[in-house]
Amino acid sequence: MVDAGEAPGIPRAVEAVRGAGPAAAAEPAGPPVWPGSAHPLGARFRTGPDGAAGTNFALWAQGAEAVEVCLFDADGSETRCALTELTHEIWHGFLPGVRPGQRYGYRVHGRWDPWTGARFNPAKLLLDPYARAVDGDFTLPPQVYGHVRDWPQQYIADTVRDDRDSAPFVPKGVVVHDDDDWSDDVRPKTPWADSVIYELHVRGFTMRHPGVPEHLRGTYAGLAHPAAVEHLVRLGVTAVELLPVHQFAHEDHLLRRGLRNYWGYNSVGYFAPHAGYSSSGTAGQQVGEFKRMVRALHAAGIEVILDVVYNHTAEAGELGPTLSLRGIDNRGYYRLQHDQRRYADYTGCGNTLHAGRPHVLRLITDSLRYWVTEMGVDGFRFDLAAALARSMHDVDMLSPFLAVIAQDPVLRRVKLIAEPWDVGSGGYQVGAFPPLWTEWNDRYRDAVRDFWRGALPDVRDLGYRLSGSSDLYAWGGRRPYASVNFVTAHDGFTLRDLVSYEHKHNEANGEENRDGTNDNRSWNCGAEGESADPGIGALRRRQLRNLLTTLLLSTGVPMLVAGDEFGRTQGGNNNAYCQDNTIGWVDWSLLEDPQWRELCTLAGRLVALRQEHPVLRRRAFFSGRPQAADGLRDLAWFTPAGAEMTEQDWYAPAAALGMYLSGRDIPGRDGRGRQVADDSFLALLHAGDRPLPWVLPGPPWAAEYELLLDTSREDQAAAPGTRHRGGQELTVPARSVLLLRVAD
Repeated sequence: MVDAGEAPGIPRAVEAVRGAGPAAAAEPAGPPVWPGSAHPLGARFRTGPDGAAGTNFALWAQGAEAVEVCLFDADGSETRCALTELTHEIWHGFLPGVRPGQRYGYRVHGRWDPWTGARFNPAKLLLDPYARAVDGDFTLPPQVYGHVRDWPQQYIADTVRDDRDSAPFVPKGVVVHDDDDWSDDVRPKTPWADSVIYELHVRGFTMRHPGVPEHLRGTYAGLAHPAAVEHLVRLGVTAVELLPVHQFAHEDHLLRRGLRNYWGYNSVGYFAPHAGYSSSGTAGQQVGEFKRMVRALHAAGIEVILDVVYNHTAEAGELGPTLSLRGIDNRGYYRLQHDQRRYADYTGCGNTLHAGRPHVLRLITDSLRYWVTEMGVDGFRFDLAAALARSMHDVDMLSPFLAVIAQDPVLRRVKLIAEPWDVGSGGYQVGAFPPLWTEWNDRYRDAVRDFWRGALPDVRDLGYRLSGSSDLYAWGGRRPYASVNFVTAHDGFTLRDLVSYEHKHNEANGEENRDGTNDNRSWNCGAEGESADPGIGALRRRQLRNLLTTLLLSTGVPMLVAGDEFGRTQGGNNNAYCQDNTIGWVDWSLLEDPQWRELCTLAGRLVALRQEHPVLRRRAFFSGRPQAADGLRDLAWFTPAGAEMTEQDWYAPAAALGMYLSGRDIPGRDGRGRQVADDSFLALLHAGDRPLPWVLPGPPWAAEYELLLDTSREDQAAAPGTRHRGGQELTVPARSVLLLRVAD
């Protein structure tokens, strides 16, 4: 008989699946347990009393009645050692003789009463939240659930405790010795305004790369390989934003369908680099391999930003597995509803970490500092960051999480990017995060997509997005680089699919095409999916050039997605989170096609143009007012008639917009205190389906212009040297961008 908790009409004791249980397991004599220290948390190899080498174990478990650290030999035999010292809710002990490479886990004893949120179950081996490395895979058989997963009455299944031992079925933490001081590493420290971000998946980026040795593909070492780094350098990006590399688990519903979690937004170990991306081993070697990857990217001048998932864990809702935090102290780590059996789910993933509690906040900030100081990373993109900023229920920009980050001497100096929303009430917070933070700007994404597919009623919104989104970010000392501009991201269509599909095609995910958004704001250019029609193909490539050019000429921080620069496709799948195969991997063979190679060349040329000209990466918002004696505005908008736009023009239906960027007086000075000056540019954006006569603004704006870029052209979209007089009428091709430089 096992305890099922109490509820009206449900007996407190019900029959359940039982195994030998933790009390019945054979326990060979283990090492002595000395008192050790409550700090730092986790398993730390060090020198103890009398010069004895060993490992200090420390685990926060507020509601626990007892804690055992369990050591595992190579053959899987287990030795349990009770941690008898308790200091400020931290159970701790020093085990002499326990050295790096030792595999371990915890068993935590306490009350089983799901009705009050208590889900302690010592039959379940638990991963240390502070484990620096993890060995093994989460396969999620019934034994790893704290409750009886297959209980006939599913509405109470989560209240029926399962006493079968999970140790043979779960990964183990690994003791890691970290004595690296990073003295040979030089961080690029690229200023925000100069940054160009490249979002990539460690595995997917290199799995099909012909220049990366086969045994290194899909790994940290593969990304560090010169062939992979060379592409990033040639493209000119300044930072890679890695999809989650924290140790993660695969969801049960995917494993049952023969799929895996590919993206990794299902974290279970916030200090451990995901072992599946290691080419050198999983007994701690993954830590060194990750560091070598970071060093290689730094040596190439490229920063490393991690996409981190602190809003929820892989343990899901009350019917999910017991892997770590749930069994350590469910009530202490997670947000629970008034009915404490249930989880407050602001993430859509079943649970939400309670970042307002000191010990949870400590877990998050300790993890962040670890990745900066000991693993060398340069910043973080926070998945569903609004969930972390919730106080009791509502999103609060004075929340403990944001306050701690703002004052932390390590974290306030690195790049901080918010995905500024969650799925809860009031969770959409674009433009609301405080200074220090930048944000994924989905309003930029939507406006640019709508403009180029002909769905914007006028150009008001586009004007804001092109010039840094001052309507969202010009407050509290924020700057234009608070806006991370993107047209595509890992979640959604690739850039090529955006111009090839109007509907998602996610059948391969096994969810009958129900998953993924229906709001794609895409246009297939006349045919759904791949087309042999040369006219459709040419139009699609032109649209890709338009989208890339718009992104890289816009004020703010541009973000590209790996492979978009040479036409990567997912076959219309806009939610490839479970496609660890050719659907999700970058196809490098596309670069053998001259048409896609030309697109990649254009992307690199646009990045180089941006890096060469400070007017394209401003550190302060435009004023729209005259900045110099000649009376020219720093930013001016023009109609095709060559006249400055009036208030009435902004509200009139239009599919064309002219943007003049003055480089005469750019706010700010260089490192020697000199005023920054640059060329001036005129960008003409035309989304209509017919050529458009356009009068170029004459003096005082310009006497003559030089055409730098024409996206209607296939050959690198370039027409260098062509000159046009101010006041002259030229024809802007349908669906194109012309970029002209003031020549006088």
